[in-house]
Amino acid sequence: MPDHTHILVGLNPNQSVSELVRLIKANSSKHINERGLCQRKFQWQKGYGAFSYSHSALPRVASYIENQKEHHARKKFAEEYKSFLKEYEIAYDERYTFKDPA
Repeated sequence: MPDHTHILVGLNPNQSVSELVRLIKANSSKHINERGLCQRKFQWQKGYGAFSYSHSALPRVASYIENQKEHHARKKFAEEYKSFLKEYEIAYDERYTFKDPA
């Protein structure tokens, strides 16, 4: 998707989510910029969202990720993200949530 990405990973219990996200962002930004894959310098936003799922839900989550294009044709990313926050009862400040790109 042009405005976000979903990544499904199994996390080592000794590694923090924030460290994993930092490594993913640093290495992917370096890769994209060194190869000139964007017209401008690529950089990630400052924040991220992380959600956990049970092992039994993995096939459903993987299918959801594989079908992003079709899914977001029906529901915008910002709307969906806010619904996740509400569903998982995560407090958030509207000023710091995603806005739909213009």
